[in-house]
Amino acid sequence: MEAIVALVNQVNGLVWGVPMLVMILGVGLFLSIGLKLMPIVKLGTGFKLLWSGRSPEQSEDVQGQISPFNALMTSLSATIGTGNIAGVATAIAVGGPGALFWMWCTALVGMGTKYSEAVLAVKFREEDEKGHHVGGPMYYIKNGLGKKWTWLGFLFAFFGAFAGFGIGNTVQANSVADALNANFGVPAWITGVVMMILVGAVLMGGIKRIADVAGKLVPLMTVFYIICGLAVLAVNISEIPAAISLIVESAFSPVAAQGGFAGAAVWAAIRYGVARGVFSNEAGLGSAPIAHAAAQTNNPVTQGLVAMLGTFIDTILVCSITGLAIIVSGAWSSGENGAALTSMAFGHALPIGNYVVAIALAIFAFTTILGWSFYSEKCVQFLFGVKAIMPFRLIFTIIVPIGAVAKLEFIWLLADTLNAMMALPNLVALLLLSPIVFKLTKEYFARQKALKAQEVEAE
Repeated sequence: MEAIVALVNQVNGLVWGVPMLVMILGVGLFLSIGLKLMPIVKLGTGFKLLWSGRSPEQSEDVQGQISPFNALMTSLSATIGTGNIAGVATAIAVGGPGALFWMWCTALVGMGTKYSEAVLAVKFREEDEKGHHVGGPMYYIKNGLGKKWTWLGFLFAFFGAFAGFGIGNTVQANSVADALNANFGVPAWITGVVMMILVGAVLMGGIKRIADVAGKLVPLMTVFYIICGLAVLAVNISEIPAAISLIVESAFSPVAAQGGFAGAAVWAAIRYGVARGVFSNEAGLGSAPIAHAAAQTNNPVTQGLVAMLGTFIDTILVCSITGLAIIVSGAWSSGENGAALTSMAFGHALPIGNYVVAIALAIFAFTTILGWSFYSEKCVQFLFGVKAIMPFRLIFTIIVPIGAVAKLEFIWLLADTLNAMMALPNLVALLLLSPIVFKLTKEYFARQKALKAQEVEAE
C-alpha cells in the first residue's frame, strides 16, 4: 500500500506541476482573449438570462430536460462544496494570503473556460435511447473532433467515472461526518446511513429530481452562507483594507513565518491558489458542461452565458467570503487548516460561527454528491450505455456511508490526481474546438445587434 501511495504522490506532483497550472491558466487566458473578454463584459447579460431561464421554455422546438437556471444550480451543486470552505482555508494555510489572489485570477480566466465548455456541450450534445439529452467533453470530443479523437473522449469518461467516487462521494460524505461529529456529536455511521437514504431517494429520480433539489437548496444555502460571511467581515470591517493589501503583496513576495504559520514562497501561493481554485470552481475540469448539456435551450451561446456565472458565484463570491473572513480575523496565522480554520474565523466574529460553517459544509457537500453523481453517471453511460445507469446509481449510493466512516487521506490524493487527468483531455479539446466557440459567439452577438437596430427603426 505504501508503494501505491508513493506512486500516486509522484503522479499527483507531476500532473499538478507547472505544466498543468500553466495550461489551465493559459487555456483560460487564450479563450478569454479570443472572446475579447466577453465573459467579463457580458456578466450582467448572463445574470439576466439566468433570471429569465428559471422556468423551462414550453416550445416544442426547444430541446433538453431541465431549465437553464436548474442546469446552473446542478452545476453549482457540484462546485460549491468542501472546496469553498476547506479548500480555500487549506490554500491560505499552506500558500499564505496571496493564494486568494491567484484563486481570483483562476476564476477570471476560468469564466471564459466555463463559457466555452457549455457552448460546446450544447452544440455537440446527443439524444440517448431514452430520449434524454447528454453531452460534455466526451461528446464534444467525439462529435466535434471526429472519430480519430474518440479515444480522448473515452479517456475523459474513464477518469470522470472514477473521480466521482472520490471527490464527488466519499470525500464529501467524510467531510459531512467530521463536521457533524465535531460540532453536534453525531456518530459518523449515523451521518453515513442518513446521507445514503437521502442520496438514494434523489438519485433514483434522475437529472430532473437532482435539478429540482439543487434548484432549491443551492440558492438558499449560498445566500445564507454569504450573509453570515458578510457579517464576519462587518465585525472586522476596519481590517479589510489591510487584508486586501496583504493578499496582493503576498501574491508576489514570500510571506515570513508568524504564529502558527510556517511561511510560504510565491510559488506556494500560485500553486495552491490555482489548484484549489480549479478544485472549487472546476473551470477546465470538464464536469460542469455535462449538466449544461441537459439544459432546455437551442442556443449554445445563451447557455454558455449562464454557465460562466458558476465560476463567478463560486470563486469571486463564495470563496472570497471565506478567504477574507480567514484573513481579516487573523486566523490564517493560527496554524489551523481546512474546515477547522474557517470555523475558527467565523467563530471569532459570530457566537454560532462554527455551527454556521458545519451546517453549510454539510449541505454543500450533500449537494456536491448529487451533482457529481450525475457527472459520473453520464461518463459511465458513455462507456457502457444506458443499461449501466441503474447499477451505477445503486453502487454510488451504497458507497456514501463507507466514505463517512473511512480514513480518506489516500482518497483525497487520488481524487486530486483524477481531477487533473480529467482536465487534460478537456483542455486539449477546448483548444482544438475554440474556433467554433469564437464563431458561434460572434454570430450570436451580431444577430443581437441587428435585432436591436431593427427595434430602434420600428420605433
